[in-house]
Amino acid sequence: MRWSRFFAYTLKEAPKDAVVASHKYLVRGGYIKQVAAGIYDFAPLGKMVLDNIRNIIKEEMDKAGAQEVMLSFVTPYELWEETGRAKKYGDELLRIEDRKGQKFVLSPTNEESVVDLVRGTIKSYKQLPVNLYQINLKFRDEARPRFGLLRGREFIMKDAYSFHATREDLDREFNLMQETYEKIFERMGLDFRVVEADSGAIGGSGSREFMVLADTGEDDIVVCSECNYAANIEVATRKHEKRENPVKTEVIEEVYTPDKKSIEEVCEFLGIDPYFSIKAVAKKAIYDDGKEEVVVFFVRGTDSLEETKAKNAIGALELVDASEEELEKAGLVPGFIGPFGLPFDVKYVIDDDLRMAEELVCGANKKDYHIKGAGLLDANLLGNLTIYRDIAAVKEGDKCPKCGAPLRITKGIEVGHIFKLGTVYSEPMNATFLDENGKAKPFIMGCYGIGVSRLIAAAIEQNHDDKGIVWPKEIAPFVVDIIVGDVKKTEQLEFAEKLYEDLQKAGVKVMLDDRAERFGPKIADFELVGFPVGVIVGKKLKDGKVEVRDRKTGEKFEVEAGEAFEKVMELINR
Repeated sequence: MRWSRFFAYTLKEAPKDAVVASHKYLVRGGYIKQVAAGIYDFAPLGKMVLDNIRNIIKEEMDKAGAQEVMLSFVTPYELWEETGRAKKYGDELLRIEDRKGQKFVLSPTNEESVVDLVRGTIKSYKQLPVNLYQINLKFRDEARPRFGLLRGREFIMKDAYSFHATREDLDREFNLMQETYEKIFERMGLDFRVVEADSGAIGGSGSREFMVLADTGEDDIVVCSECNYAANIEVATRKHEKRENPVKTEVIEEVYTPDKKSIEEVCEFLGIDPYFSIKAVAKKAIYDDGKEEVVVFFVRGTDSLEETKAKNAIGALELVDASEEELEKAGLVPGFIGPFGLPFDVKYVIDDDLRMAEELVCGANKKDYHIKGAGLLDANLLGNLTIYRDIAAVKEGDKCPKCGAPLRITKGIEVGHIFKLGTVYSEPMNATFLDENGKAKPFIMGCYGIGVSRLIAAAIEQNHDDKGIVWPKEIAPFVVDIIVGDVKKTEQLEFAEKLYEDLQKAGVKVMLDDRAERFGPKIADFELVGFPVGVIVGKKLKDGKVEVRDRKTGEKFEVEAGEAFEKVMELINR
């Protein structure tokens, strides 16, 4: 492609709301243009990157035996009512009506649609398994779309859905999809991790995320410093280590702690290590049926509550902060809440790390008082409703649950997610097949998603510098940019034309910058748009020399003009 004929443009300034590198450079480099909040047009360069990503995904999915379909972007609302997700999904689900008053949604995901496609069509276990996928438009009405393609409202996604007769076969497909995803992201030249994850609004049991490592990622990932353990912080676990309190209390007693409400204040006042204290976190839980109640979660004083774990522990849809008035109405004393002497009707959950713990300080459920020397040896002391769960967030330096080495926390961008759905969707939608005994059973399902348009941004977040994008060559719109220093110089233009043709014949995606533009802006555009290799045909050509640049490493090679082709191919293939 010749730059002089290509619909390409670059901007000197980024949008004021652009705070991450991918958003800035995609707009400045002429890859995307904002239409509305969280909605973007793709210019030719952006569409080329999308197509490169799509092709890699399609090739690997096809190799794995999946079959491509195209499901309607507009989905009947009644399908979402069948599964109960119409209410559960919340305000992010955009609902519309046609002129006849029939309700629809703009699909953020297509579990209901694909079940509707399969039910009544696949009738026997002999027709299973089957894996159907699409690469299609989606819409999620984000309350605060931001970061460009990283968190938009309209996005392109690869979603696949598998149907099985047995859970063993689902496990096989789940593992195959993990292997397939790893191949996809490796081919794209990305540094990523596979992590254990929460299933969220999709539902189901087993769940793994694929995270591109980047400092700007919104997700905290817990990784082991020694072994391959990795998990989203929402589900990460740690090895429990018990420490014995050197301070022994002969009797459990209430101590006067005037106006000491925080862990820090209480522990400093009593002269104890916060590890041997119990922190109470009171939340208002909201459930699917609209019911609300105050729930108290207890963790060690050195820990913090992980809200996704806490929400899952009680089956809540959402957890929000409870006001002091709501706590008092529930019979609680804000600032002095503890696991002993709670009102009988208040639900509470205790972190697993506190199971059987001794010599603790906790709230006395009495204003200005705490209990010293408390122990959780006997669950009956806490009442019949005591629940122990893993609800604490893993911290930097905690021990790995697999090998015991220190854990560290890094940032990641979720670009893929695979789920074992089981019968979460097939049962409510009455989607069944006949097993080998002729008995009707619900399909056992899996779900496998990749954020295609998000991958563009994630790749840039991991591959950029202060000048612009540094594309991995596998997904770059063009791999080589031939820059003619002065198009009025016949010798320069003719050499560039010949190299351009030779690279095209070799199957290389190449851009010829033949614009009647100054040399400086051409170099700036090369660095901004991020083509992996640049060839500068300038004044030194009269001495038989050209310059070849590696965009990623910044290396510059002055080579004989006759060796330029070989040097470019060397950089491409290394």
